[in-house]
Amino acid sequence: MNITTEEMTKLQQYLQSKFGNSQINIRARAQAQDSAEVLLGGEFIGVIYKDDEDAEDISYDFNMAILKMDLDAAA
Repeated sequence: MNITTEEMTKLQQYLQSKFGNSQINIRARAQAQDSAEVLLGGEFIGVIYKDDEDAEDISYDFNMAILKMDLDAAA
């Protein structure tokens, strides 16, 4: 269930293309092999988890928490 370097590169390219933002970066997590950190301009914004329970249907779940105080600051 480890996310490989190749997968992280492909995920990074996909997210950069999908959101039109070359500042999106994916990097390995020190304590967890089944996920990777997502950064935007060097700021941590979320985690991508790999789901390979079914080897023929691998998927990735991007989880981003948004704090209410961040919403208030943006308004």
